[in-house]
Amino acid sequence: MRAIGAGALVVGVAACGPSEPEKATAAGGAQDPKPAASAGASAGTAGGAMASGSVGGDGTPCPLPVSFDLARGWKPKAVTHAEDDQFAALFKQGGTSLACEIDAKPAGNIGFLRVWVADQPAAPGDALKVLEAFMADEKVQGAPVYTDLKAGSAALPAVQASYETAPLDEPKKESAFAAVTPGGRAVVIHLGGLDSDEHEQMLPAFRLAQQSLKAADWGVSSQ
Repeated sequence: MRAIGAGALVVGVAACGPSEPEKATAAGGAQDPKPAASAGASAGTAGGAMASGSVGGDGTPCPLPVSFDLARGWKPKAVTHAEDDQFAALFKQGGTSLACEIDAKPAGNIGFLRVWVADQPAAPGDALKVLEAFMADEKVQGAPVYTDLKAGSAALPAVQASYETAPLDEPKKESAFAAVTPGGRAVVIHLGGLDSDEHEQMLPAFRLAQQSLKAADWGVSSQ
């Protein structure tokens, strides 16, 4: 495991973009007590989350280079924006572009899984590099804890960051992981939340995404 510091957080988007994110009350570098490890989640559940549908594949709301199972009640929505949009920078972070936002509110929590797609191709061993670039734009309190993973039944190379932010002086846990497909497409999947309690309650959905992750049948062009 490795730990580094971080920089500026891109947390908001205007009304013309994805849903306004949860209030940042931030936290600082505690490791997820059960970092999702990898290959082959059992069909249906992962860490307490019951799967109900998937996102990322053909016919789903978000075109992505990966697909994964959704926890019951979580609602995905594609994020689109014009390149000349005055708020376009809010959709970019550390060499990635926001492509999908999965809302937990219909499932009873306040928070989102957000899927960021790398703008450039990546090598299989680049998951840490991709995640570190993303984390450089997070306002981390303390140092994130990085954990190597193998995501999904195909054991895609992946790395997780468990960390805390504190923009409003109250520590808040957050988690993110990066994975690289055999075709060289990289994604970062980030879990935020209103506060650390909400984050803990939503971790099963985050682990379900990790454990069910697979390369999609088709990719998407860089945004």
